[in-house]
Amino acid sequence: MAWNEPGKGPRDPWGRDRRPGGKSPLDDLLKKVKSHLGKPGRGSGNILTAILVLLVVGLLFSSYTIINARQVGVVLRFGEYSRMLSPGFHFKLPQPIESVRKVEATRVRSINDKVSMLTRDENIITVDFTVQYQVDDARKYLFSLNDPDGTVQAAAEAAVRGVIGGSDMDQILSAAGADLVSRAQQVLQKTLDNYNAGLRINEVSFQNVSPPKEVKDAFDDVNKAREDKQSIENTALAYANKVIPVARGDAARIAAEADGYKAERIARATGDTTRFDLLLKQYKAAPEVTRRRLWLETMEQVMADNPKVIDGSGGRNIINLPFGRSSGAPTTSSDGSSINAVVPSVSSSASDKGGQP
Repeated sequence: MAWNEPGKGPRDPWGRDRRPGGKSPLDDLLKKVKSHLGKPGRGSGNILTAILVLLVVGLLFSSYTIINARQVGVVLRFGEYSRMLSPGFHFKLPQPIESVRKVEATRVRSINDKVSMLTRDENIITVDFTVQYQVDDARKYLFSLNDPDGTVQAAAEAAVRGVIGGSDMDQILSAAGADLVSRAQQVLQKTLDNYNAGLRINEVSFQNVSPPKEVKDAFDDVNKAREDKQSIENTALAYANKVIPVARGDAARIAAEADGYKAERIARATGDTTRFDLLLKQYKAAPEVTRRRLWLETMEQVMADNPKVIDGSGGRNIINLPFGRSSGAPTTSSDGSSINAVVPSVSSSASDKGGQP
């Protein structure tokens, strides 16, 4: 049965009696508030109520903040730095006590500029450059500089002018330009660090480096000559890399052959010396016999390939020798007879001569 069904008397939803004579504490509190604020729709009490409600709602909605994944939050308490907030949901004191400034920390910012400047050798050159950077320290980024982006552009132009002004035209237009870009990036980063800008330079690049139009053709000729020079140098280097190893191999082979010939000659000379020493020893022991043996060995070597033989034995010892051959059957003449050669008998000659050659 409903709590306010007729016949059951004045009751509230909790079953308590609500008779005209009985008042709850809540009713008394509401009456006091109404007495202070006034009746709704009349006087200034309604305005104060609306203001109070709006103030409470505003305080509630300003008591938290959400930081995106690409952002970093900087909390200010009465305008002074308080703390950093990482990405996510965070509670804070309501405004105006604490406020949050969100900084895009991961977004890569870039500036482009084109400047004309003098080189060290007093030539005019035009440079198009691009600088890419991002926030590294959100606190320094917000409070160190009034215009961070403008400061980066001015510092980048100063860095590029300093690097270009300290280099010659040929050096700028040649392959050494990459070193100049690296130097410009280092100078720019150092300048921003001195400013406590809280920025990190990711890249500095030169898109177009060109001389004035009046002398562009002359510089193009110089660049073409430089490229031809580089091509010729590369060809010569390739030829040297091909020829030098072959020459070194030939030199090593000749040196090895010379070492082998040297070792052979030394070994042969050493052997001859040893043989002579042994022969000298034998000669000292038996001079006549040694002298006779040497003579016979020498004659054997001389007449080994000689078809003509001299007979020194008086024809007592005759043997058949091949004519015009070193070995084989006896040579026959045109009439079929053998050609004979006579050699001395070693034993008989030695005994007859008394051991003398």
